[in-house]
Amino acid sequence: MAKEAADFRRIQSLVRQHERWLSESLPLIASENVTSKAVREVLTSDLGHRYAEGWPGERVYAGCKYIDKIELEAIALAKRLFRAEFADVRPISGACANLAVYSVLSDPGDTMMALAIPNGGHISAGKKEFSGTAGLVHGLDIEYFVFDKQSMNIDVDETKKKLRKLKADGRKLKIVMFGGSLLLFPQPVTEISSVAEEIGAVPCYDAAHVAGLIAGGQFQDPLREGAHIMNFSTHKTLFGPQGGTIVSRAQYGEGIKKAVFPGTSSNHHLHNVAAKALTFAEFLKYGKPYAKAVTVNALALAERLSDLGENVVGANVGFTKSHTVALDVTKYGDGGTVEEKLEDMNIIVNRQLLPGDLQAGRHYTNPGGIRLGVPELTRLGMKKGEMQEVAEILHFALNTDRVTEVKRRVGKLRKSHLKVQYSFEESPAFFYR
Repeated sequence: MAKEAADFRRIQSLVRQHERWLSESLPLIASENVTSKAVREVLTSDLGHRYAEGWPGERVYAGCKYIDKIELEAIALAKRLFRAEFADVRPISGACANLAVYSVLSDPGDTMMALAIPNGGHISAGKKEFSGTAGLVHGLDIEYFVFDKQSMNIDVDETKKKLRKLKADGRKLKIVMFGGSLLLFPQPVTEISSVAEEIGAVPCYDAAHVAGLIAGGQFQDPLREGAHIMNFSTHKTLFGPQGGTIVSRAQYGEGIKKAVFPGTSSNHHLHNVAAKALTFAEFLKYGKPYAKAVTVNALALAERLSDLGENVVGANVGFTKSHTVALDVTKYGDGGTVEEKLEDMNIIVNRQLLPGDLQAGRHYTNPGGIRLGVPELTRLGMKKGEMQEVAEILHFALNTDRVTEVKRRVGKLRKSHLKVQYSFEESPAFFYR
């Protein structure tokens, strides 16, 4: 019994250590954010103990009379937030949302077009040989958009040619999946969607990273630009719990319902559904100013880093219009080494493959870049001035081995940014420090 009690306390201590460390660090992971106190409270509610397989009103389990009402609220709020005809809030992750969409629109052996990973694509749209979800789990053949690394965007004319050639070659191209995990700029959805439809493919958009910017009117609007379906994560720029959602035209609703349950999930984490509903309500109120602040902050970070001599990707086209900044760090070694060095200094980033890395013999463990994101620091109340200070600390960290000095500067900046903003009530970002 004493050993088990010690184990229990040790795990509690590790959680406290993690929160203390994060509260004294600069979290710059583009795929992370923090939720409000209200969202955290429902994440720990009794809903997390319950099952509700199926659609509201069509459950496999009893005991769902309030659960159904909560989910219907979440659906209504998601449809309102994204101006969508249909919404399914049940996917338990963005990758699961993607898989459900693949299942609705295609069969194993069909073809999907998406971004290559070094060009900003996500592993959930990857080839089987890379253990990508689309290829490994659903059996799709993956073709890549033609990418222009100078503009850090899809080459419209060459991609149109490729789409028509794939059709002429007899390939069963069923999905054209826009979006990805390194999106610096809005993509040419309108220009390419018409050709996708012409050859019988459905234009879709993986908005995992930029859903909050889309909802806040600060990026692009895929459902108005030609995408039939948009699948996304509910954290990242949307500042909700980790999970997924699908919004679409009404014609895909019944197929999506079946692809989510029983196709790709059983019970769908009901505490997360309630947390999503609260997040959508928060975003309807605070999403526009939050999304604007995110894009202003990302650009301020990029511009100051460039002024300091860092090699910011996309400098010739304005650095970024999203929440993300990409740095080429090859003058310091590689992205993996830089990621590890910065983590030791309490600056949390992630290594990032960049266009041309594979041709240069680099790999995802030692890519040429790092990816920086500002959603979390923005929700903690940082503005343009703080972003410039973040850039200066980061530049100093990249060019020094003075770990203690960097930690001191980071800690000083974080002391006044420990509360969640853009919410109905101000709340602490950490509960177990």
